[in-house]
This record gives sequence, structure tokens and C-alpha cells, in this order.
Amino acid sequence: MRITASDVALATGGTLIGADIEAFGLSFDSRELTAGQAFVAIVDARDGHQYLADAATRGAAFAIVNRTMAHSSLPCVEVDDTIVALAVVGRMCRERLGGSVQQRVVGITGSVGKTSTKDLVMAVLQSQFRAVHGPSKSLNNDIGVPVTIVNAPENCNALVLEMGMRGLGEITRLCDIASPDIGIITEVGDAHSERVGGIDGVVRAKSELLNALPSNGVAIVNADSEYAMRTTKNTVAKVLTFGTSTTADIRFMINSVASDGTSTATFYYQGESCEGYVPLPGTHMVSNAAAAVAAGVTMGMPLSLSVAGLKNALSAPHRMVWVTGTNGIRILDDSYNANVTSMSAALRTLAETSAHKRIAVLGAMAEVADSGSSHAQIASLCRDLDIELISLETDLYRTTAMSVDEVVRYLKAQSADTIVLAKGSRVAAVERVVQAFSE
Repeated sequence: MRITASDVALATGGTLIGADIEAFGLSFDSRELTAGQAFVAIVDARDGHQYLADAATRGAAFAIVNRTMAHSSLPCVEVDDTIVALAVVGRMCRERLGGSVQQRVVGITGSVGKTSTKDLVMAVLQSQFRAVHGPSKSLNNDIGVPVTIVNAPENCNALVLEMGMRGLGEITRLCDIASPDIGIITEVGDAHSERVGGIDGVVRAKSELLNALPSNGVAIVNADSEYAMRTTKNTVAKVLTFGTSTTADIRFMINSVASDGTSTATFYYQGESCEGYVPLPGTHMVSNAAAAVAAGVTMGMPLSLSVAGLKNALSAPHRMVWVTGTNGIRILDDSYNANVTSMSAALRTLAETSAHKRIAVLGAMAEVADSGSSHAQIASLCRDLDIELISLETDLYRTTAMSVDEVVRYLKAQSADTIVLAKGSRVAAVERVVQAFSE
């Protein structure tokens, strides 16, 4: 989207230093900046002000910087706090999109499945709408959501946003920026529960999305999840449910599962039925697909077109993606993140595949309320499913911890008729095993 330095200064109460330059979109990572974008210097784990020279070299139009920080020769808008300013700019661009997106802004949250559901929703909507926009990665926080909005095309007519939850009030802030018309709750479970006082706190936090919807909005909720359904309590929006339950508005039934874990399923809505292909591995992905179909029909798409669009969905990196190792072993790379719910679903997907031997390389699950119990539960499930568990750099699963090099050596000694799941929370960086074993 087109923004000018003077627009940003006026909206944020900032001070324009230098020429009034026009930019097309915005980046907070100089390495990923496209020439002509603005650069916002975020102070987080790293100080973005240190990368202003790199942003200038890569063709940044202008920069948004904190007043107290030195900056380069780039035209700059000086603000009190770049994260606060970013939210203001995101809100400004969301208002500009109002005429083109109309009531087609989708917010997605849940303890699991946000990114996969986003990918499926975008695939469905692209069957009908010419300019669907969403995050290319898991940009779901106070930085990622406004950046996604600012990078939408001028003619965007459907906007899909992920909304993460790391504490109470965060989703409310994101909704204040994004003003979603449609809210999707994929599932409510134990992820980040220690930050909000347990599962009841997670329900309250996820409810913030549905509570922010307007009276003419639509809340799309997983009917198979008791806790997800509890998020509908205070919403004024229409509630549309999905699931296997006979009471669900959009019901699905899995017909078959292929050797790679992908599924065919039949979806039912208002007396109609349609069979479709879900290209993301795991039967749990069919539930996410049903949420995407619900988004399509909410926007007036026929059931048949919504279901047909599912087949075009692509997996995001490190999210249920098949990779071939150096000795022909297949790896199901789901290393981006983990909690008990997503770990259980991934293990069951592994158990459903055809192989002589199944191995799960698991890193620690961070941010669960009861770490000991949670990891013991996953270790027990591995035993029940006859999956060999390898613990990567953790003893939480009560097995001997192995280093990345040790895991790779062990996997290279296995026969080609072996399938490996790689999964863990971000802090575990289990993708290191995938990268080392597939080089």
C-alpha cells in the first residue's frame, strides 16, 4: 500500500526529518526489505536502528525511528515509540482498505492451527477474489499484524490475518488495529496457558477476537472443541460452527487418508455436500479446512467453489512439510512450534503413515502450564502409538537427551523405510535436525 512520510508523521504525531518520500509497503527486517518500502526500526531482541544503513543500501524509501536514536541519511519520521507508531500506521491503512475489503477481513486465532488455517482460507478465497492478502509467514503479533496490513495491495478485496496470544489484552490490541469482520477460533488448548492462569485464561484471551466483532460479523468456531465453543459467550456476531458434530453448521467426514497423510473429505452445509482434497498432511488439517470453507460461504461463495479451492493450499515452512533425508528417509517437518494438542495431532499423523519404523525427534514444549505432566503425556502417547521417541537436548520426556549431531548420526543409520517426525517449540529449534539431515 502507498504511504508517504508525511502521512506517517501526521498520523503518529511524529516529526519528519528530510524529504517527504512515498513508499510502497513497509518492512521491519532490512534483510527482507524490498526497494521502495519504508523501514521501521523496532527495538526488541535486536535494535533495528543498527540496520538503518543496510535498509538504505537495499533501497528503503524512508525510515520510522525512535526520537532518541541516531539515524542515517535516510528521510526519517521520528516518533516516541516505533511499535506504537506501527500500530497507528496499520490502523490508518486498514481504514483506507475499507472500501475494497468491505466485510472481508478475517482474523484467525487458536492454540493450534492458525497458520495452516490461514493458508487454507487464502486458498479458498483466491478461488473467488482477485486480490487476497495475508502474511507470508507467521506474522501474528503487535508487529506482524500491522505490517501485514500496510503491505496489502491498494485493491485488496479480502484480508486474512493471524492473531497470536501471549497474554490477556493482546488480541484486543490487534483487533483495534485490524477491525476484523470474521473471526475464526481453530481450537483452544494449553498453549501459553501459564501466561494467563491456565485454560480458563486462554478461553478469555481467545474470546477477545469474537468480542471485537461487529453485530453484522461472523464468528466461525470449532464445534468439536468444548473450550473453543466457550469463546462465543459474549459475542454479538453471528456464530457459525464447523466440525464432525451433527450439530455443526458446516460438518465434515473424512473419506480417505493417503500414504503422505493428505486427506479427502466430504463437507456438508445447508443440505448440500461436496467432496474435496486437503493437501496438508494430518487428519486434523481437515478441521482447519472446514473453517476455511466456512469463511468462503460466509463471503457468499458456493460450497462447491469453497471446497474446490482447498486443493491449492500450500504448507508454510516447517509446518507439516515432507522432506527427504540424505539416505531416503522421509521427514515430516513440523518443527515451527509445539504444545500438547499439536504434538498429539502430529504423532497421530505419523502413526497413520505406512513405514517399517516411525521415529519422533522431539524438542521441549515451552509455555505449557504443567511441563512435567505435558511431556510425560506425549512420551506415553509415543509408546501407545509404537513410535520411537528421541529427545533433542532435553530430558523432559524422561529419555536420554541427544545432540543434533547424535540425532543425525542415528537417523543416517536407519533404513530408507523409516519415517521421522521433527517437532518442538521455537526455543528447541528442531529444524536444525531437518536441515542437517537433508543437506
